[in-house]
Amino acid sequence: MLRIENLSKAYGEKVAVDNLSLHIMPGEIYGFIGHNGAGKTTTLKACCGILHFDKGEIFIDGISVKANPLECKKQIAYIPDNPDLYEFLTGIQYLNFIADIFGISASERKEKINEYSELFELKANLAQTISSYSHGMKQKLAVISALIHSPKLILMDEPFVGLDPKASHKLKLLMRKICDEGGAFFFSTHILEVAEKLCDKVAIIKDGKLVVTGTMSEVMGNTSIDDVFLGLEEKDALSIIKGTNSIPLGFDV
Repeated sequence: MLRIENLSKAYGEKVAVDNLSLHIMPGEIYGFIGHNGAGKTTTLKACCGILHFDKGEIFIDGISVKANPLECKKQIAYIPDNPDLYEFLTGIQYLNFIADIFGISASERKEKINEYSELFELKANLAQTISSYSHGMKQKLAVISALIHSPKLILMDEPFVGLDPKASHKLKLLMRKICDEGGAFFFSTHILEVAEKLCDKVAIIKDGKLVVTGTMSEVMGNTSIDDVFLGLEEKDALSIIKGTNSIPLGFDV
């Protein structure tokens, strides 16, 4: 479904993503974990064709993002961490605008809009302008608009931030349903508990480099995803301390 091969992207002298390779299969919920600035958002934007990359290749369902970006975009949906919506439109106008872009028929869009707006309890607000929406309502609208064309692959950057617990739970159930039907999700998150309970596989990125990847059981072993992630952070901090000439008093290395 999504194949990332030796992806590299730099901003000047800063290497944001360094030779990253990942493969997300149909039916998988794949979590992408890392600290702020680790390279998660850069990777996601490169995958959906928003951001040009320096080296490597990305394929969506076998189609090259570099060679045929428009065809790739027909197969995917992308939900950024802070969706920029056209706030002068009403909710229903925005959803119809997105449906028009993807050429969705009147009957199909009506069905999808009714289904998802009822699921996320937004149907009563669709006649209101988006400028009147709360952050959580905008996030729900972004989710609905992303799903309206039944994408094969959904890329999400911190999708649960801003959602209330009820909406988060419904999104998790919907993600599993879509994957059971052959879709796939690749999403970044800071919420390690979500990754541990929801994901089939997980990748941990640090300073642009992939450091751990695999199924949840392979990555966690007999511990938790929190322990794995924090252990990597502590290991890195310890290596830095050992490499200095002066060791803090009382720090046993």
